[in-house]
Amino acid sequence: MSVKVYSTPTCPYCKIAKTFLQQNNIEYEDLDVASSQSLAQEMIAKSGQMGVPVFDIDGTIIVGFDKQAILKAIGNKQ
Repeated sequence: MSVKVYSTPTCPYCKIAKTFLQQNNIEYEDLDVASSQSLAQEMIAKSGQMGVPVFDIDGTIIVGFDKQAILKAIGNKQ
């Protein structure tokens, strides 16, 4: 299973989301869109959104920190 989190260092919801993933022992790749224009463009292409966080869970795109959607997407992949 692949979990990617598009985030920025200053986003409070991104920090909360990553803490949630850590507390649930979910491994993820943190992609800082503030320091990489190509990652920002990739995120926008996938989600149609410029806001963070954006999750890509094996191709399932979730915009914003939505616990239920994240758990559902992860549950469907395990």
